[in-house]
Amino acid sequence: MSNTLPATMQAVEISAPGAPDVLKPVTRPVPQPKAHEVLIEVAATGVNGPDIMQRKGLYPAPAGASDLPGLEVSGKVVAKGAAVTRWNLGDAVVALTNGGGYAEYVAADGEHCLRAPKGISLHDAAGLPETFFTVWSNVFIGAGLKSGETFLVHGGAGGIGTTCIQLGKAFGAKVIATDSPAARCQVCKDLGADRVIDYKTEDFVEVVRGEGGANVILDIVGGANIEKNMKAASHDARIIQLAFAAGSKVEINLMPVMLKRLTYTGSTLRTRPDAFKARIARELETQVWPLIEAGKIRVVTHKFLPLAEAAAGHTLMESSQHTGKILLKVK
Repeated sequence: MSNTLPATMQAVEISAPGAPDVLKPVTRPVPQPKAHEVLIEVAATGVNGPDIMQRKGLYPAPAGASDLPGLEVSGKVVAKGAAVTRWNLGDAVVALTNGGGYAEYVAADGEHCLRAPKGISLHDAAGLPETFFTVWSNVFIGAGLKSGETFLVHGGAGGIGTTCIQLGKAFGAKVIATDSPAARCQVCKDLGADRVIDYKTEDFVEVVRGEGGANVILDIVGGANIEKNMKAASHDARIIQLAFAAGSKVEINLMPVMLKRLTYTGSTLRTRPDAFKARIARELETQVWPLIEAGKIRVVTHKFLPLAEAAAGHTLMESSQHTGKILLKVK
């Protein structure tokens, strides 16, 4: 590592499991990159659902990962391990991390970094990795969404939802989004959703069935939606569960799984193998980054907050009043 780098850095840690106010500023040693890692001077980091879960004590960091929250960053490479050949010092990158993003410096696997897209501010770019890795791996690699299929997206105005709508449209799917109230529904329309359902005033099952059913469904709600999704699904549909805002324990009739040949799945990204994450990074860089740089896919940032105000970012995310990404500015 360069001798010009500081020995310590400012960061935000989870002082104990609990409410947002357990997020506390702290001074930590600057990480030393391992052979396959780069050290990134962080410009900004994203606030994501897994950060909320980790703060509550429900999603511990994997062995060997930083205990600091923060699973995506943008910034510049300031040091690198001996085995890293893809990146040079000074390169502007975005990275998926296993933790540690709420800090001035973070070490990340060099294969889990992508160049910062041209035409996007380095700060805005911090909101790309977590949602784009998640959606690409679940919707395109896992569920195999194809051009011409109908894609039902719940929570269309959130971070995952805005990514789903745009990627679905970019690759030829018919996209139906649910959200509420009207302002959030308008965000979905503006991003290109073919049909937007205000779930408080319309029955999404009835609407989607009227459209022939959904081939792929992405749900972050859970609860009553679990059984409704099975009713809204077409034959041979793939249902992806990524979160459970309304709860994960429900009593449901599973008969549609058999009668419609449904596939019901879910995943967490953090625990996926390093090689799989590297595959996603390269596929995004070749297939999606050109669309971002051409202006065909927008980066949707709701709000920037200083790193020291991470607790306010968590409070905002838990209020579900945001559209797009909540980001913490570090540098």
